Amino acid sequence: MNYLTAEKKAELFANYGKSNTDTGSPESQVALFSYRISHLTEHLKSHKKDFGTQRALLKLVGKRRKMLDYLKENDIERYRAIVKALNLRK
Repeated sequence: MNYLTAEKKAELFANYGKSNTDTGSPESQVALFSYRISHLTEHLKSHKKDFGTQRALLKLVGKRRKMLDYLKENDIERYRAIVKALNLRK
């Protein structure tokens, strides 16, 4: 059972990237990281002692943070758009 199917990836890239094959744009990568982060967070709610998953989650959060910092530095409008689209700031 794989939670991240090729169809789901294509859908994320289509919604947040320029096309459904646009895997390189920061927006599509941030969207993919966010989807994976939400999945791992749900997993950790029921498996509190799964430290391998916890470590993977922290690494993903760091990757997303770096990607968002890059976007913020280079194109503030795209940064604001992706943060708003993914509801990253409360």
